[in-house]
Parts: sequence; C-alpha cells; structure tokens
Amino acid sequence: MSKELKEKVRYRLKEHSHIFTKEKINEQELRFTVARIVEEIRIRERLQLDENGSKKIIDELIDEFMGFGPLKALLEDKAVTEIMVNGPKKVYVEKEGRMLLSDITFENNQHLLYIIQKILMPTRRHVDELSPFTDVSLPDGSRVNIIIPPVSLIGPVITIRKFIKDFSSIEDLVTLDTLSRDMADFLIAAIRAKLNIIFSGATGSGKTTTLNILSGYISARERIVTIEDTAELKLNQEHVVSLEARPGNIEGKGDITIRDLFRNTLRMRPGR
Repeated sequence: MSKELKEKVRYRLKEHSHIFTKEKINEQELRFTVARIVEEIRIRERLQLDENGSKKIIDELIDEFMGFGPLKALLEDKAVTEIMVNGPKKVYVEKEGRMLLSDITFENNQHLLYIIQKILMPTRRHVDELSPFTDVSLPDGSRVNIIIPPVSLIGPVITIRKFIKDFSSIEDLVTLDTLSRDMADFLIAAIRAKLNIIFSGATGSGKTTTLNILSGYISARERIVTIEDTAELKLNQEHVVSLEARPGNIEGKGDITIRDLFRNTLRMRPGR
C-alpha cells in the first residue's frame, strides 16, 4: 500500500511545483503539503493507515524530496567512501576498504529514476534513451556516474565516489604514508617552480585530493583557470576560474568540449 500511496503523492505534488522552483526548498511548507495530500488520499480511499504509518510515509517522502531518498543515510555515513546502485534492489558500498551489500533498496525502477532526476536537477546534464549516461558532481564535490537502460541491462545504475574532506594539508598525506617526506618536498618545489605535473592513477587512488592539497602552494598572486569534463576540483585559492565542458542537448546541439574551453582560456590571462 505504501508504494502506491507514495506514487500518488508524487503525482499530486506536480500541482505544487512552486515549492521546488525556489532557490531553497522550505521543508516546513513541503511537510505541510505532503501531510495534507496523504490525509486526503487516506480519507478518499478509506485506507487502513494509522498515525505512525502516515508519519513514516511522510518522513520518507520528505527525505526523498529534500535530498536523495534512500541514499541519504549512505551519503551522510562518513565511513562509506563509495556507493554503487545496481538497479533498485541492490546497493553496494565501500566501507573501510571492504565492498558490502547494504540493506538499502528502492521501490522500483521508476523510484530510482526519480532520484536520478533529483541528482541531475541542479546541473545541465540529462539522461534518456538517446543519451543514457552522464557524469555530474554533487555540491560537496562527490563524483556521480549515471547510466540507464537500454545500455544498462539491470535497470538504472548510479556510482557515487564521495569527496573525502579529512585531508587538508600535505602533512596528512605524509602521515598516511601516501607520500614520503622527500616526495612531498619535491612536489612542493615543483609547484613553486611552475613545472608541469601529471596526476595519474587508478580510480579512488587520491589524484583529486592530492591535486587539491598541492594547489595550496600556488601563489595567491596567480590567476588559476581549471578545465574539467566533470567539475571535481576544490582548490584552496580565491582567484580561481572553474570551467566545465558541456554535452549537447537532446538534439545534439550546444556541446562545449574541453578543446573549446582550452582555446578560450588562452585569452583569459591564466597564470596556471
């Protein structure tokens, strides 16, 4: 019963789209509206739903509309470094270096697709049958890859690599044996000497984290221009211009490539 009720509430909320077009959703207004719709449906359809049952459904819907529904707990869990959604009924996590099957599930493919649209809403990215995959970043810097049918044969798939905020200085990397003291000193000297450096390595090996930390040794007097396919960098300077490539729209028009952006940066007086 709860699945059908939630679907009906989601449909009815389309009549209240003004709530979601604001810069920040008013949780109190949303909760009031959801509670009213749930009560109207309960009375009209004579549902056997007590106060605790109503509250549970309302709370789950609020979590869904305010955040990313079932993913909320995993995103807030600092011990989880990666989240892998393999269709609506299997959600794996990487926790303390181990791959584990979580107890998190989605109701069905439509529920999962709804959460995907929530993730994509603040971005210019989209997924559909013609463009079934994309990469985006969450506001906290976490990287998200999305791929949907027909390319995925198991339903919508989401992979989230969470942005780890625990490392703020090169001393943290030395303490963790990610770098030796000599390596750290060499890289700092290379940054200050404006040498070209390539950061490479396997997924999750710390490339972005290391780059973010080392950027702190670039002089504040320099203008930094970054170009990314999917924005992930969180540099420490204030004088930073961040550029992100853009895929084409549904008609395949309007795409802006990394090459286009690089050509433009030549006229932006970049120091780095």
